[in-house]
Parts: sequence; structure tokens; C-alpha cells
Amino acid sequence: MNKKVLITGADGFIGSHLTELLVREGYQVKALSQYNSFNNWGWLEDVNCIKEIEVLSGDVRDPHYCKHITKDVDIVFHLAALIAIPYSYVAPDSYVDTNVKGTLNICQAALENGVERVIHTSTSEVYGTALYVPIDEKHPLQAQSPYSASKIGADAMAMSFYNAFHLPLTIARPFNTYGPRQSARAVIPTIIGQIASGKKEIKLGDVTPTRDFNYVADTCRGFLELARSEKVIGETVNIGSNFEISVGDTLNLIRELMGSDVEFITDEQRLRPEKSEVFRLWCDNAKIRSLTGFEPEYNIRDGLKATIEWFLRPENLAKYKTDLYNV
Repeated sequence: MNKKVLITGADGFIGSHLTELLVREGYQVKALSQYNSFNNWGWLEDVNCIKEIEVLSGDVRDPHYCKHITKDVDIVFHLAALIAIPYSYVAPDSYVDTNVKGTLNICQAALENGVERVIHTSTSEVYGTALYVPIDEKHPLQAQSPYSASKIGADAMAMSFYNAFHLPLTIARPFNTYGPRQSARAVIPTIIGQIASGKKEIKLGDVTPTRDFNYVADTCRGFLELARSEKVIGETVNIGSNFEISVGDTLNLIRELMGSDVEFITDEQRLRPEKSEVFRLWCDNAKIRSLTGFEPEYNIRDGLKATIEWFLRPENLAKYKTDLYNV
């Protein structure tokens, strides 16, 4: 309590929710938004605690800036990253710069400034298509997209700072998070947004893959539990629900909850290259449960209801371009 926290990527989907949670828990929060000349703070513009945080505008790709913002900070939650898989097919160098070099810059700055804890954000995409299920932290890593390759590199860079320099670091590996403010490049906001906009046909990619979907409030609580535990220093820890559902079944559940009769049609441009599609993700969350006592509070139905309710508010839906395919 009362510790000083820096959240990189605070202007994003998960980062903005984590910002709100940490303020409620009594932390002093510095929230990093990627610098832009419009002085737009992304989803931080919508948080309910904007007057209680210090918003910074900058870029983790700059090592000098990272050293500046990590001074007098107790905990760093490093979420800043490029995340869109389709964009990584056409701009892979950007992913190395932001995800790998950005992580290097944050870890180096945290080490030099004596930061007490660093929570580095990974992704379940690093596992690739499951070789066995449920997927625990010992599962092999498989780079099936430039995005996942960059996150594997970022994770390795982060862990090297623990091993080589004793930086008190934990790798948080969340599975598929969804909820209010999620980017329209993800499948759940895509389907909700199109139905809410009155579409009769919904354009989708492959709906056969399975995912371990997690409501954003649960993911953020997982981050907080990891930051509070000394047992997870030097560890990689999954954050997930230990529940698997296909994308198709998820979309049918959304259709039911929204009382819709829309038809789903395949859009070729939304399909991943054959060897790049991750067909199965199912989280084994035994490690975080045993080390921190963390348990998810939202099941898929309740989480989707809360997400749909948010999207149906006109002021929220207006922020999404539902007629476009968001890469």
C-alpha cells in the first residue's frame, strides 16, 4: 500500500483497467501513454481515476526516457507492447523494437534505479498450438507469428535480467483477455461491435480454434497477486481460467446473449497463414493458484454479459469502426 507504481502501456486495454484497480488498492500510479502529438491518452481518457494518477507521455523504445520514468518507483508493471498478430506479418521490425528492445530498456532502467519489483507481461501466444493440455509453464515455446516471436524474445530478455543481475522480476503470462475497451482487432469485440451496429452478416476468420478466455478484471487481479507475492520472483506464471471453449461456441453464446439471429461468414483476409494459426490454447493455472491463492471470479457467460453491456452504450460503441477490419 502507498507504493509508487509505474504502468507502461497504461493507455491500452488491460493497462487502463489495471490502472483503475491499483488506484482502488491505494497505490500511487504513474501511467505511461505512448507519446503522440494529439496529446491523446488512449483508454486512460475513459478511466474513472484520471485525476488521481500521473499520466506520462513517452515511448519505451527510448532507453533514456525509460531511465527517467523509473526513478523513485517501487513496482513496474510492464505492459507496453505491439500486440496485433496480423500487423506483425507486415511490420515485424516494429515488434522487435517495441517488444524486445522496449523490454530491454525497461529492465535496464529498473535495475539501475533500484526498482523493487518488475512484472513483465507475456502472452499465451508464445506457446503456439498446444502440444498437450492444459498448458502449464513448462510447455515448449513456438514462434508461429512475428508477434509471438517478439514476445518470446522479450520474455527471454526479461528473465536474463533476473538470472544475470538479480532483478526481482516475474513474467506474467495471461491467456486471452477480453472485456470493455478491448481492441476491435480481437474476436470478441469484433462480433459484439458488429451485432450492436445492426449487421446481419458477421465477417470472421477461422472459428474452430479454442481459447481460454479471461475477463479483464480477473487478469488484472492476477497481475496484482503476482506483484504482492515474494514466491513468484524469478518465475513465469500463467494467468487463466483453466476453461477451454472454441471461438465458434463463444460467438454463438454472444449471439444468444444479444438475442441476435446474425449469420457468420468467413472473410478470407481474416484467416492466418496455415502454420501461423494457433489452434488450441487452454491454461493450466495451478501455479498461480498454489503460489498466490488466485482464483478467477468471472465465468465466460458473466464476463460476456458485462462486456456486451459496455459495448451497447452508444458513447462506447461510437469509438469503434465496426465497418472496417482492424489489423
